[in-house]
Parts: sequence; C-alpha cells; structure tokens
Amino acid sequence: MPDIDEEESARLQEAGRLLFARPVDFVKGVVNEDGLPAGDRPEFAFAGRSNVGKSSLINALTNRKDLARTSNTPGRTQEINFFVLPAGDPDGIYLVDLPGYGYARESKSKVRTWTKLITRYLAGRVSLRRVFVLIDARHGVKANDEEIFKLMDTAAVSYQVVLTKADKPKREELAKVIEQTTEVMRRHVAAHPQVLVTASRTGLGLEDVKAQVALLREH
Repeated sequence: MPDIDEEESARLQEAGRLLFARPVDFVKGVVNEDGLPAGDRPEFAFAGRSNVGKSSLINALTNRKDLARTSNTPGRTQEINFFVLPAGDPDGIYLVDLPGYGYARESKSKVRTWTKLITRYLAGRVSLRRVFVLIDARHGVKANDEEIFKLMDTAAVSYQVVLTKADKPKREELAKVIEQTTEVMRRHVAAHPQVLVTASRTGLGLEDVKAQVALLREH
C-alpha cells in the first residue's frame, strides 16, 4: 500500500486477516431504496461487469464457498446483497454485492430499475467507505467500467480497482493490463491510485483487499 511502511502494512494485513476470519452472515437482498438497511456502520461495496467474479471474490475473502451466489450466467445477481462481518456484531461492517452491469437478459424496464437503484445507492450512501470495482485481468477497463468511474467521480465516492482472475493471463499480458489500468485510474479524481491484483482460485492478493478494508474501518 502506498505511503505505508512495512511494519504498518504487516499490521493492517494481520488486522484484515483477523476480521475476515470471523463469521459472516447474509443480511438481506434489496430491490428498492426503501429496503436499504440503516447506514449505521462502514460499508464496502463490490461492483463490476457481469461475470467478472464478484461473488467468487466475496466467497474467497470470507472463506465461504456459498455465501455469495456464483453463476456462469451473466446478470444473475439482480439485488443489492448485504452481508455483515463479523456476524451479529453491532460494530461490524457491511460487505455489499452490487448487481453486475453491462449485461442483462431482462426487460429494458427492469434494467432501468436496477440501474436507478445502483446509481442512487452509490451517490447517496454516506456510510459507504469504498467501492471495489472489479475488472477482469484478461480484458482490462471497458467502456461501461468508465461510465461507473465517472458516476463515482461526480458523486465523490471513493473507489479502487481490483483486477480479478489474474491467474488466467500470461505474466507479460497481466503486466500490460496492470500498467494500462493504473494509467486509466490516474485520470479519475475519486479513484484510489493503487490497483489491486487478485485471483480467487489461488488466493492471490486477497490479503491486500482485506488490509484495505481494515485500514478504512479504522478511519
């Protein structure tokens, strides 16, 4: 993590490890603004194109196989799903799984409803500490990722890119995507400059995501 010495980095990684080792529970799935839980604790949301691996990352972070539903069918997650960590702790945090964007085998009216809900959530949630925007390491930033970036820039929502499936591309290809993605993020005012690199299948980079959550939870 930039501007943090090795000792502090190790401390945050351990704090993140301990936090995510605790039990986690599903709270609710939200389909409209009225259903949003009280914003009484820090929230960390996971956004990304459909089938980018959001559910797999949440499951890997929490060491649960089926906490967040995974599917090979893009557009399957149609609700904003809230999870509390640690389970039952009033001082815990919310992990928030947002519906995937960029694909939906649903009516245009339903897609507009989801889009409106996500937009209002991102722009109006005071308790939202950071949005982790997941990008497939094989493909890099796409046009609809840029649309989400611009939305969060306008709303002054702190966000950070997490490359997923980093075990899939070759080393040279991955390095190129990291460089290109980092350059893109420099152009966005609300973006955290560090691009995190993960692979849910191998565990690569999970400790870095946990450490970021631990850091923001403390501040």
